[in-house]
Amino acid sequence: MRVVHQASPWRALFNEHGGLNTVALDAPLQDLFSKRSLPHASIAEAYAWQLSLVETLVHYDLPAWRISQIISDHNAWLYQRAIAQSLDELQAQGWGAPPVDYCVLMLGSAARYESLLGPDQDNALIIGDYPDHRHVEIDGYFQALGERFTQRLDDAGIPLCQGHVMARWPMWRKRISEWHAQLEIWTADRQVKRVQQTNILLDFSPIAGNSALAEQLDVSIASILPKASLFMDEMAALLNELPVALDRFGRLVSSPHLDAPHDHALNLKHQGLMPLISAARLLCVRHGLREISTRERLIALSHMANVLTVTQSDMLLAIFERFQQRLLDQQRVNKSAGQAADGWVDLRRLREDERLLLKFDLQQIRAFVQRVRSA
Repeated sequence: MRVVHQASPWRALFNEHGGLNTVALDAPLQDLFSKRSLPHASIAEAYAWQLSLVETLVHYDLPAWRISQIISDHNAWLYQRAIAQSLDELQAQGWGAPPVDYCVLMLGSAARYESLLGPDQDNALIIGDYPDHRHVEIDGYFQALGERFTQRLDDAGIPLCQGHVMARWPMWRKRISEWHAQLEIWTADRQVKRVQQTNILLDFSPIAGNSALAEQLDVSIASILPKASLFMDEMAALLNELPVALDRFGRLVSSPHLDAPHDHALNLKHQGLMPLISAARLLCVRHGLREISTRERLIALSHMANVLTVTQSDMLLAIFERFQQRLLDQQRVNKSAGQAADGWVDLRRLREDERLLLKFDLQQIRAFVQRVRSA
């Protein structure tokens, strides 16, 4: 049986006199916020409230790409709460205020403002330069800060990164001069692990502290990476590690991984979105563009001569938006059934026209990735 969708608040835009019906427009959001006072909620309560926020935004007929930006804004606010509480705790325990400038970075989809439901943590920390003889004192302070705020987020339901990409670890917590030196080391040759680590760092957004440090990191990236030819070659070669979910005949294939939830599961995140995101990132780095979000990157690339036409950019943007919609729809279904919100979609839920469109979209992404690799 088909469930009739609840009437959109936009259908109540006009009142009986032809004026703006603000009460009807505000009602779903007002009802949502009346049930949870975010400034006074715990981080765990505020994070648990996020699913209700998403369902309300769906009620407003917002597309998934816009909802993902709002989810990312909310996650950024949760990060800021966790960092502020950790700083207060350090102060109360006698650690004092931060001894030098710092900047906490969100990484990955959160930094691109493309978060959907069920994120884990990816973050880093830039520390202002200080003399070596103060390393134990100052790095010890920021290690304590990194451990505290990441643990708070984990306790609230945003799990620790299994790959240890977090400010609690020395690899992702450095002085700004050390980050510059680290980039020079990572880009000196074409080692796979170093390229993978750099790719993680390239998608960053400052979330707390002095954002001028993040701007300095951005300058370092722009000055170092485009000139590292061997590194850029390996960055392109790694696109092969992200094959789209098509067989050699261009047909849809489910993902036969051990962690697949069932035989009809396709990992749309890793075999659809990530190839597109990675190829757009590589093109932007190659051409010295400094946009972070995938939407901004694809639009910026269309302004570059002989890189991406407006038509190609528009098509890839439409594919990106459809994939985000498909993933968010599946994640909402999973959440309602008490399952994990992950990157898998169930091919059995797709109509024939949806399967055909998905196949077309994946074919376009594969062609785009191949074009980027050969550029």
